[in-house]
Amino acid sequence: MTDTDTTALEAAAFRRLVQHLQQRSDVQNIDLMILAGFCRNCLSNWYQEAADAAGTPMDKDQAREIIYGMPFAEWKRRHQAEATPEQLAAFAAAQRAHP
Repeated sequence: MTDTDTTALEAAAFRRLVQHLQQRSDVQNIDLMILAGFCRNCLSNWYQEAADAAGTPMDKDQAREIIYGMPFAEWKRRHQAEATPEQLAAFAAAQRAHP
């Protein structure tokens, strides 16, 4: 497999992940953080960092809109619930277990 093939496959998998996360708005970011150690915001930060490294400056809002499929404020208003005490405790425990 060539580097070009690898890059194309990685890009396709990334697009699929972003699409999946956009479709699963019922899954809260805090739950992703508890279970996987990353969330949509992390992914948008990584995207922004990659863009900057490639010489394509991008701000946080632009990167988040790409990952969320809409402006972050709108996604938050439509889909984000307040974290429960149980979620916050599980998040704290996950942070301690995986520093």
